[in-house]
Amino acid sequence: VYKRQGLDTWLIIQLIVFNLSWMLVLVVPMSVLGATLMAFGSLSQNNEITILKSSSVSIYKMMAAPFLVSILVAVLLFLFNDKVLPDANHQARILMSDITHKKPTLSLEPGFFSQEVSNYAILVRSINEKSNELSQVTIYDYTNPASINVVTAKRGKIYFSSDQKNLIMDLQNGEIHESDVQDTKLYRKLIFEKHRIVMDGSQFSFHQSQGGLRGERELGVDTMKAIVDSIKSDKNEYYANLVDLSNKHFLIDSTFILDVKPNVTVDDKKLLYIRILNKLNTAKNVMLANSRKIEWTNREIEKYEVEIHKKYAIPAACIVFLLIGAPLAIMVRNGGFGVAASISLLFFLIYWAFLIGGEKLAERGFLSPFLGMWAANFLLGAVGIILTYKTNQETI
Repeated sequence: VYKRQGLDTWLIIQLIVFNLSWMLVLVVPMSVLGATLMAFGSLSQNNEITILKSSSVSIYKMMAAPFLVSILVAVLLFLFNDKVLPDANHQARILMSDITHKKPTLSLEPGFFSQEVSNYAILVRSINEKSNELSQVTIYDYTNPASINVVTAKRGKIYFSSDQKNLIMDLQNGEIHESDVQDTKLYRKLIFEKHRIVMDGSQFSFHQSQGGLRGERELGVDTMKAIVDSIKSDKNEYYANLVDLSNKHFLIDSTFILDVKPNVTVDDKKLLYIRILNKLNTAKNVMLANSRKIEWTNREIEKYEVEIHKKYAIPAACIVFLLIGAPLAIMVRNGGFGVAASISLLFFLIYWAFLIGGEKLAERGFLSPFLGMWAANFLLGAVGIILTYKTNQETI
């Protein structure tokens, strides 16, 4: 049932701001493309490109200043991506976890018992989700183990107290049935017009966490590089153990086999072979364990390296989109917002598809993290360079 969550305005603002941070990282490159399309499209539409061309100004010179600005934007975006975004992602994750797990919504479904509140089982026949009003309410109260209390009411309303510590249920036109557990002959029935039940709602109260372990999207480049170096060190150790165990057991087993003499009894030979077989099985299990550790370290290294390259690749898209936007705008000869927005969205969807696909393939070991994250920049950058060259040739 819909109810007031007890989250103050400042908390909601924090949640929105934290989640807007990662959106900003994606919006900036798209904005660079849109601004470039509008600026150069307007110049082309007003024949200013033609005037500049007649003055022997190449498209390279026209793009020089915007190109420098795109580099500056890329640097600033990288700093934001590396210094601000990890903390924002961390705080957003903690806040969402606190809201979702530490303050669960009281779920009352018509026709089903709810036992989310300690020591109570609540059944309602119908619920008004807008007003939190209930009808045909039945409540089993287990707060007193020595007695059985059943409360029924035709109507009711559920809400939190002002301090969010208690869950209050105001009931109307109902009955309270009470019986003793030990003496079943004792029975009491109370009829009421209005009755209030105050239940402990501490398990629903909101408490904001202060810390916690960070994932790869909540760390800066330097920290992730240090983690990768540490994982690589562990990986080398696992490799060394694998080789050492393989050589050690091979030598020992060979020695055992060479020591078998012709005059040794059959039982002694069987015992010796059993010992050798056990050692081989042990060696096999140890080597498999080290192999799995090596595989796990590879996946961990790829995961962190993907995130490291992403922090560089997305800001670099600002430069790539400038190279695409300027010649495209001159070709289209339209500086309108609608055209710019449409082309920007198209290219950004292509870029985003490559980025997501490259990330998934890199994390699964099909591509290197570098290629997975930079493939979109390389492809669209090459397209931009070709378009810029052709546009310059046409305007000479």
